[in-house]
Order: sequence, then structure tokens, then C-alpha cells
Amino acid sequence: MTGWAYLGIAIVLEVIATTMLKLSDGLARWQWAAASILFYAICFLALAPALKTIPVGVAYAIWSGVGIIAISVLGVWLFGQKLTMVQVAFMAMIIVGAVGLRATSAG
Repeated sequence: MTGWAYLGIAIVLEVIATTMLKLSDGLARWQWAAASILFYAICFLALAPALKTIPVGVAYAIWSGVGIIAISVLGVWLFGQKLTMVQVAFMAMIIVGAVGLRATSAG
């Protein structure tokens, strides 16, 4: 499996973990909190091999940027959160940055 595939898996796991953290209600619902911690741990197990072939700065920027976009979309969809047009515009800049980093990275 390529470093980019591992990075993709890490992103999905991080988004799942963050969603579970929201569902934990500030860690008050321990089952969701425990599941969140487990998914974060698995996320890092997927991220580590990605760093063998992708520079850490590039991997982290894409991991966090794509995660921000995904969790923002899930926040709107699952939790009824609102985004302003300015926030959407800034998220578009994050996407452009992530695509640019991927396009200019080897591997």
C-alpha cells in the first residue's frame, strides 16, 4: 500500500474519531469517548507508515486540512451546525492548498 493510501485511511479514521468525540458530549458519554480514543490511536497507526514516503509537513498539512473540511461538512450534516459563506471560502482555500501539496509531492 502506498503512503498516500495510508494517509487517506488516517484521515478517515481521524474524522470518525472526531465525530465520536463530539458524540461524547465533552467526554460525559464514556462509550463515545472511549471509541474516540481508540479510533485516534488507530489513526496514528495508519499515519505512521505514510510518513515513510511523504514528507511530514506535507502529510500533516493534508491530514489536518482534509480532516477540517470533512468534519465541517459532517458538522453541518449530522449536527445542524451552520457555516457562513466566508467560512466556506476559507475552506475552499484549504482544499486548494491540499490539492497543491499533493500535486507537487513525489510518490
